[in-house]
Amino acid sequence: MPTTMPYMLIMLAAGIGIPVLAALNAALGARLGSPVAAGAVLFVVALLATLLVLLLSGAAPKVAGVVEAPRHLLLAGLLVAFYVLSITYVAPRFGVGNAVFFVLLGQLISAAIIDHFGLFGAQVSPLSLTRAAGIALMAAGVFVTQQV
Repeated sequence: MPTTMPYMLIMLAAGIGIPVLAALNAALGARLGSPVAAGAVLFVVALLATLLVLLLSGAAPKVAGVVEAPRHLLLAGLLVAFYVLSITYVAPRFGVGNAVFFVLLGQLISAAIIDHFGLFGAQVSPLSLTRAAGIALMAAGVFVTQQV
């Protein structure tokens, strides 16, 4: 367990960042009058930050390997764009909390399917009754949060 602690902390920080990202980019979209413009700005900043880390890590030469990578792996970029644009558009209209709750529910369902079947090279982790119950409990929680 102690060896997984850094991973847990990194992903906890990433999870904390998702609603913050949603709120900040939604506010930028409102200020600019365009969720798409805010998304573009976010991606420029993200690209610059990623390029800096790429250069500092010494992994820049590895980017050349993308030419031989299966094309379906590049769809991840489209999924990131869809997430950023959708959360930037939806959050101010539906609420950051509501939007993120549904994102979380989608993540749990998708992760369970990916893990169960070992899709995309993921470690196989069969969907147990306990895991399914946890997802159902989360879905119930999302439903409860939507009741006004």
